[in-house]
Amino acid sequence: MTDHEIITAADHKMARAVEVMDRDLQSIRTGRASTGLVERIHIDYYGTQTPLNQLAGISVPEPHQIVIQPWDRSALGAIERAIIKSDIGLTPNVDSNVVRLNIPPLTEERRHDLVRVVHKRMEEARVEIRNLRRDAADQLKKLQRDGDVGVDEEHKLLESLQKTTDRHVADVDRVGGAKEQEVLEV
Repeated sequence: MTDHEIITAADHKMARAVEVMDRDLQSIRTGRASTGLVERIHIDYYGTQTPLNQLAGISVPEPHQIVIQPWDRSALGAIERAIIKSDIGLTPNVDSNVVRLNIPPLTEERRHDLVRVVHKRMEEARVEIRNLRRDAADQLKKLQRDGDVGVDEEHKLLESLQKTTDRHVADVDRVGGAKEQEVLEV
């Protein structure tokens, strides 16, 4: 790998770490309904584990309710069981052909617990980004030891890598801060 390929690859992996954290944070329940709470729940559909968003239309008709309308009515029972088994803590109400999830308001204590979960996930993402930086820096130092780049070039590349790292850590803070505000909003 060339020096610029190393930094580009690290940049891509760091961006991916931020995306994964953002997707994980979407599944954290706030006081407001969001399709992100349920779309990744897997349903046992005829022996195959299938994500809910591939089996049903998911909508938010009002701020405290999620409506799941399966395309195959025979999947209603499986969807209900999967929601009960999931860790989202909501009880499904099954009507004739839809599943309704009512989102109760969060208590102050529960909001603070969720903020701690958000902070933990943010720190995991930061650690992952720092590990990617360390791996890329090791590769750059190896290039310098092998004589492929000079000492000055290596120093510039390490500075560029640090700027990339700082940018992605700032993204983690921005995304996590927005989720924290959403959780604390009453």
